Amino acid sequence: MSTPMAAAERRRTRQLLLAMITRLHFYVGLFVGPFLLIAALSGIAYALTPQLEQWVYHDALTTQSKGEAQPLARQIAAAQAAAGISQAPAAVRPAPAAGQTTRVMFDDPSVGEFQQRALFIDPVTLAVRGDMPAYGTSGSLPLRTTISQFHRSLLLGQPGRIYSELAASWLWLLALGGVVLWWQRRGARRAPAASPQRRRQRHATLGIVAALGLVFFSATGLTWSKWAGGNIAELRHAWGWGTPSVSTTLKGQDAAAADPHAEHHHAAGGMGMTSSGVTGADFDRALAAARHAGLMAGKIELQPPPAADRAWKVREIGREWPTEVDQVALDPHSFAVLDRTDFSTFPLAAKLTRWGIDLHMGVLFGLPNQLVLVAVAGSLATLICWGYRMWWQRRPASGTRAAPQTLSALFAQLGWGPRLGVLLVALALGLALPVMGASLVLFVVIDWLRWRLSSPASVASTA
Repeated sequence: MSTPMAAAERRRTRQLLLAMITRLHFYVGLFVGPFLLIAALSGIAYALTPQLEQWVYHDALTTQSKGEAQPLARQIAAAQAAAGISQAPAAVRPAPAAGQTTRVMFDDPSVGEFQQRALFIDPVTLAVRGDMPAYGTSGSLPLRTTISQFHRSLLLGQPGRIYSELAASWLWLLALGGVVLWWQRRGARRAPAASPQRRRQRHATLGIVAALGLVFFSATGLTWSKWAGGNIAELRHAWGWGTPSVSTTLKGQDAAAADPHAEHHHAAGGMGMTSSGVTGADFDRALAAARHAGLMAGKIELQPPPAADRAWKVREIGREWPTEVDQVALDPHSFAVLDRTDFSTFPLAAKLTRWGIDLHMGVLFGLPNQLVLVAVAGSLATLICWGYRMWWQRRPASGTRAAPQTLSALFAQLGWGPRLGVLLVALALGLALPVMGASLVLFVVIDWLRWRLSSPASVASTA
């Protein structure tokens, strides 16, 4: 049986830990809040980009032509002629439905990283409807790409990714810490409408409503981050949770022996050729082979072999529910299926990862998905603004010397066991989420300096 003294010590420890959670919640909101606000507002803008993209680039994405679609070979030739390019496309996305255009995409050093030059071809008339960069698997066009890159890195490139990783690293802890604080105060009486306590209750209530969505934002956002995302990728690989992909390596094939001058091959006129000798008709054959293999999605991408020792890769790119991401690798000569992956056979973790990313991007369930994202991100922005308002209204009056409550002072009052536990948790989180770890060190340094400067000895020396 526990003695009254032991019970009192446990209560004291719980109170100190709760006070530390309160203080950390304040620090994160104060210092990380601006980054979270930027992420929330830019996330709202990104959630609306599917409709914006359809409106801004309507002429490139759609066509009024009626009739049977021309073979891909002729569509590709039209794109090459318009662009003055003889090389084969790096990828082709046939028109997914009547009234939409085909994307013929070329590698181009003048466009940005992970982008390709995309020509939009009317599949019936072969008219060029548009010519612009397209980004990544999503095929984002310039407006959406700009908003996405601002959300991800503030348009600062790799250094700017620190901002989004900082926000994602702390968001889940901020949300869960708020849940803990709400739980501890859930029995409090409803405060008067204009009182600080009422504002805090309103802040807590909205936080509880949005908490699950905020944790989801954090978890899925971290998968895109540089350092924490790398750790997550290694963990998924170690546990066999990686996303399956087809192998395009031709077994028993030596690229140099097959064609020692492959890298110098560029066909002139008509349909260009890659280093592996791809022709325009091969795209039609690859599409037919993929359809015969069961890849029936409207949204599909054909990637020719980049070298003589590689196979074709044909993949479905439908991110809407139900997810269509099956892939096949095709022999470059016979177009027989060499390898395939089917979403239905993915490990559960890989499926959850796919669905989580598509939910985060607002494409899995279309407009309802977008509206939920806007609501959760809007709630986050509101919580941050309310939090700053509460801090400003409760800040100490100028000239007062009241010693601030600090993490360092609270930590010093803990017993050795709880101290060790706090340190181990902080170390584990810092290793798993390096940007969180670095910022936590900064928080602790600032907090320790405030603690030392506000100690009785410091106050006395300045009196």
